[in-house]
Amino acid sequence: MAGFRMHIGVSTACGVAAGVAAVKLLGHPPETGFLVGVVTAVGGMLPDLDSDSGVPVREMSGLAAAVVPMLLYNRLRGMGLTHEGVLAALVGAYLLIRYGAATLFKYITVHRGMWHSIPAMLVSGLCVYLAYDTADAEQSTRYLLAVGVMIGFASHLILDEIYSVDFNGIRLKLKASAGSAFKFFSPSVFGTVVCYGLLGALGFLAYKDYDAKVGRGATAVFGR
Repeated sequence: MAGFRMHIGVSTACGVAAGVAAVKLLGHPPETGFLVGVVTAVGGMLPDLDSDSGVPVREMSGLAAAVVPMLLYNRLRGMGLTHEGVLAALVGAYLLIRYGAATLFKYITVHRGMWHSIPAMLVSGLCVYLAYDTADAEQSTRYLLAVGVMIGFASHLILDEIYSVDFNGIRLKLKASAGSAFKFFSPSVFGTVVCYGLLGALGFLAYKDYDAKVGRGATAVFGR
């Protein structure tokens, strides 16, 4: 299995590449590219939230507590909250994620369970998409952030699978961990059902949010 520092290095490299691509290839401003890079880098460490070690969980809960409130800012402002109300909500989100997420994941996940899977990667992308609210004309930023966190997440899963191959001379030997990261199902039926249930619920919310924004714009244009 790849170490925590290795995952940080690879996801950060993916973040730099994603940020540069957003600016140079897709024409987004540098601040958007920076945000895409940060989210991608953090995404590469998200699977370690189910780690048995306290270090990755502590580091990840701190990073997530800083990044998630930043993504929530526009959505909170759109809810009509006062400036003080937004600040209070952001502080509350930070405390909840920083001190509650680690404990929650400790009790509801097992290492290399469904949180190390393709559906979990999609869950992370949908969470970012729903958290970051933008104007109708700026939907591409939401897509970039959602794809960015999934790229980072996928880099973690792929790296774990690469490190599950034991290169012993000219013979390749699979370790016991092979296939436990890049997967669609886990031995736990309950964990699999919960993960897919969460994926379905978030997918439905994302569709309703997309329909409310893009559909509303289409109605204005075509007069329907």
